[in-house]
Amino acid sequence: MAIRRLKKEYSDEEIYAILEKPVKEWFKRKYKTFTPPQRYAVMEIHKKQNVLISSPTGSGKTLSAFLAAINELISLSINKKLEDKIYALYISPLRALNNDIEKNLKEPLKEIYEVAKELGVDLDEIRVGVRTSDTTSYQKSKMVKKPPHILITTPESLSIALNSPKFSEHLKSIKYVIVDEIHALTNKRGVHLSLSLERLNRIADFVRIGLSATVHPLEEVAKFLVGNERDCLIVDVNYLKDTEIKAISPVDDLIYTPSDEISKKLYQTLKELIEKHRTTLIFTNTRSATERVVYNLRNLGIKNIEAHHSSLSREHRLEVEEKLKKGELNAVISSTSLELGIDIGSIDLVVLLGSPKSVSRALQRIGRSGHRLHEKSRGIIVAFDRDDLVECTVLAHNARNRKIDKVHIPKNCLDVLCQHIVGMSLEKVWEIDEAYNLVRKAYPYKYLSKGDFLDVLNYLAKGMEEKSVYGKIWLKEGKFGKRGKSTRAIYYMNVGTIPDETSVAVYCNSKYIGEVEEEFAEKLMKGDIFVLGGKTYKYIGGRGNKINVKEAFGEKPTIPAWFSEQLPLSYDLALDIQKFRGEILWLSVEDIMGKYQVDEKTAKAIKNYIIEQDKYAVIPNNKQILIEHFVDEKRKYYVFHFLIGRRANDAISRAFAYHVSNLKKCNVRVSISDYGFALILPKNRKLTKNNMVELFNIDLEETLKKSLERAEILKRRFRHVATRGFMILRKYMGRKMSVNRQQFNAEMLIKYCRETNHPLYRETLREILEDVMDIENAKDFMKKVKNMRIYYRELPYPSPFAFNLIAMASSDVIVMEDKKKLIMEMHKKVMEFLKNKAGKNI
Repeated sequence: MAIRRLKKEYSDEEIYAILEKPVKEWFKRKYKTFTPPQRYAVMEIHKKQNVLISSPTGSGKTLSAFLAAINELISLSINKKLEDKIYALYISPLRALNNDIEKNLKEPLKEIYEVAKELGVDLDEIRVGVRTSDTTSYQKSKMVKKPPHILITTPESLSIALNSPKFSEHLKSIKYVIVDEIHALTNKRGVHLSLSLERLNRIADFVRIGLSATVHPLEEVAKFLVGNERDCLIVDVNYLKDTEIKAISPVDDLIYTPSDEISKKLYQTLKELIEKHRTTLIFTNTRSATERVVYNLRNLGIKNIEAHHSSLSREHRLEVEEKLKKGELNAVISSTSLELGIDIGSIDLVVLLGSPKSVSRALQRIGRSGHRLHEKSRGIIVAFDRDDLVECTVLAHNARNRKIDKVHIPKNCLDVLCQHIVGMSLEKVWEIDEAYNLVRKAYPYKYLSKGDFLDVLNYLAKGMEEKSVYGKIWLKEGKFGKRGKSTRAIYYMNVGTIPDETSVAVYCNSKYIGEVEEEFAEKLMKGDIFVLGGKTYKYIGGRGNKINVKEAFGEKPTIPAWFSEQLPLSYDLALDIQKFRGEILWLSVEDIMGKYQVDEKTAKAIKNYIIEQDKYAVIPNNKQILIEHFVDEKRKYYVFHFLIGRRANDAISRAFAYHVSNLKKCNVRVSISDYGFALILPKNRKLTKNNMVELFNIDLEETLKKSLERAEILKRRFRHVATRGFMILRKYMGRKMSVNRQQFNAEMLIKYCRETNHPLYRETLREILEDVMDIENAKDFMKKVKNMRIYYRELPYPSPFAFNLIAMASSDVIVMEDKKKLIMEMHKKVMEFLKNKAGKNI
């Protein structure tokens, strides 16, 4: 298997030489010359080579992928050899993107046909079709009779199409498979797709083309795209895009400026930026922040501004996207829903409110501006506290230098495997080894053990009849196949990896306007006012999974918007912030400004922050660890300054807390952030230095597994895994099972699965340890600690680096009143202490 980066660019003349006359003439008239990704990729795809293309938005990478396929279809059409077959398959993680591509494909084809007519070339029609969960039964039946030559679909719809007895026959002719936004599929959804592609490869011989924004390492993503024992060429032209990234703060003093003043200055800054640019795209890290920013900017008189996030209705999102494309909006505020490559037209500036927590996400978001290849992508990251300022400075520096965090691809997911085994059983009778070898061709299953594979087969064959879980396949004499007529229906209705979420629909005058999370709806009282879609609504009542509201023009929200998980800091970026902390004390303000491209105000703020920490305690960095201990009126705090990201800290803190609670026979509370964690004990319990040494010598993974046995996350994640693994059916016999019922069933089954070490219980633990938490990097850091100096400090108050961890009450960067007051009080105490200490030293 050879994965290599392409060094050779082909000339325009060489590429034109392989194009059919109508295609060549059309391209010359419309574009004149090829873009860098096209110069690298088109010829290689024409030669039937697997290719991964990583290039900026607007660089022509989609056409790079499609041009060879379109050219071949035009060639077949000219020679009257175009049959009723699917020749090219385009897979995207977004249904909205599929609709976009349909438009973007049909327009070039229409133009090529017009050119062909001028040239006197007679062409048969090339059909483009979309097949997703939105496609009607009537449209699907039409496709069976007359399939599109280019099929656009999602990973889930492909897995269903593979098992459609009639439609799957059309898949056998596929020659090109294009996987778009592959960086967004480095999750269980992508693992599911990797197995679908191997199953498709059994019946069709095709070229794989992957399209990606900024992702690292590209070699890993290339292996993920093509599977094991296949070659792939990498086209990396990200370095050609000129990117300008700045980290700023809305105010000079992030500690003592009142939060309403910070908020006022923030919105004033945003207003000025929006007014200076034609179209500004503003990213927040939560949906609640998105709603709040839209609300406040509208109150400042900003016109033509909209919210865009996943809880808004599809109609609203499409309307916003359409207005963006037409250049009708001055600004759009989004959480994550506009990160992917939907064609949203020309954006002048991208503003990130708070750190996006990873370099790849920052480049992805900022890459939405300067849509064309030779336009500069301009981004501003706004920091809201001193940790954020340091983080954004390092992140911007890494982004400018294209130092990107590593991608995580889940491995050996047994729940996803269950789905595909059932799907495969619907195709034919399989020899066990034949099926095992096919599964292991998918990159995420390269090291799948035969034992795990057989455990999955045995579970699917035997079920757990005493628990009303019945077999889905038969298994005997080294073979397996489908069991019963209902298996096909079970597969169709339950396939996919995205778990059911509990959300509540919101209606205004009987019209659906969006949805909120269940926890938010439970807290609503009649008369409460909240923001949705940038507008204010008053809650008037609700029943079941539906609430009713009426518009409340000009009224202020009475309760904060719904809960949303903050993005976790990537491990690679966290390690670089450690190094930054280690060097900053020895750099002058001028050096910081020069090396990290920040203004004097930012450089001074960072320098002062580091000096304060150094004077009061110790600077935790890449060479030394700080554990600080202080006591308040009720509790003892032990703060572990582990700057490794929240996912890795989640793993270590749970294991430490479990060990301490057993050791001290008490409940241990935990507070976690990207920068460390605090173990909080009752006032009558104390950790000795020997206890600390013990903590650093525990078996981290085994202790963590024990701690999870009594954790809420295990029950929730087991429900997800059990539904993916067809142990709990979300839909059966035309009936849908509520999430509450699914959860109840999961909790009834988990004890049995734990006792029998069931493959789905093992998968639940793997998912929590590797995908939700970050056990590998947690273990990596614990190894690094052995070569670091550990400082233990008993302090009268938390150190400056601990302020944010202690003030975890606020979860939204836009609303920070309580958090701000607490940090201000802590800072005053520390500065008073340092002043007194300095006086005594004199």
